[in-house]
Amino acid sequence: MIERIEAFRQAIERHGLQPGDIEPGRLHRFPGADKGSDNRAGWARLFDDGQGGVFGDWSTGLSETWQAEPGKPRTPTEQEAFRRKVVEAKQKAKLEQQSRQAAAAKRAAGIWEAAPPAPADHPYLKAKNVQAYGLRRYDDALAIPLRDKSGALWSLQFIGPDCKKRFLTDGKKQGCYFAIGGKPGKVLCVAEGYATAATIHEVTGYPVAVAFDAGNLEPVAVAIRAKLPDTRLIICADDDAHKEKNTGLIDARKAALAVGGWLATPDFNRERVAA
Repeated sequence: MIERIEAFRQAIERHGLQPGDIEPGRLHRFPGADKGSDNRAGWARLFDDGQGGVFGDWSTGLSETWQAEPGKPRTPTEQEAFRRKVVEAKQKAKLEQQSRQAAAAKRAAGIWEAAPPAPADHPYLKAKNVQAYGLRRYDDALAIPLRDKSGALWSLQFIGPDCKKRFLTDGKKQGCYFAIGGKPGKVLCVAEGYATAATIHEVTGYPVAVAFDAGNLEPVAVAIRAKLPDTRLIICADDDAHKEKNTGLIDARKAALAVGGWLATPDFNRERVAA
């Protein structure tokens, strides 16, 4: 069993996840890919017999199946039994995710309703030289709502005076965004972070949707396209040229292609570091 647990762990780690200790039969939660230690978007369940398991990352939509190498060929009956286990395990994980997201949405609503408007001189806003477009204050942090295309509130992002960001635990992010600039017209921009989006709005006058990170650009763009089929969508990329993998440009291109949108990239002239 120890060898199977380790093989399962290695399969998970190949997707950039660090599951920690794994106990067969239990649903384990751990940080999603590139997330902080308090994040619990990663999930995994190794079946009781160690013959297989499922795992994924709720922050990216990853959902994978792992099966141990058999000592002998599996019969059709054994394969069907394994398939049923996979379906059942993934359904249980999905139901737990939905339950946690629903609970987080209630917490978000309570926090948001009680929160006063954000001060214009909040350290983050001053550091980024942008205004507070509909933001509120929670303790000493800015609170930014994450809503789906119908306007339902699902979660909150908090930005502290030190400019560090965190999301409400278990809050739904995929496909959710924050709108700056009022009712969309013929053009709508989609950007990653609040400061970037606010800057784009202030410079262009266009409404902007904050997707919060590169991985959410495509889900947000798809959601907005379904709601606004005739609006020109401009995906505004972060140029992560300093990283080994330029995620900002890669994910922005994917989002633009997915919705037939335009791609806008920052121009650093000759000072740009090669990707």
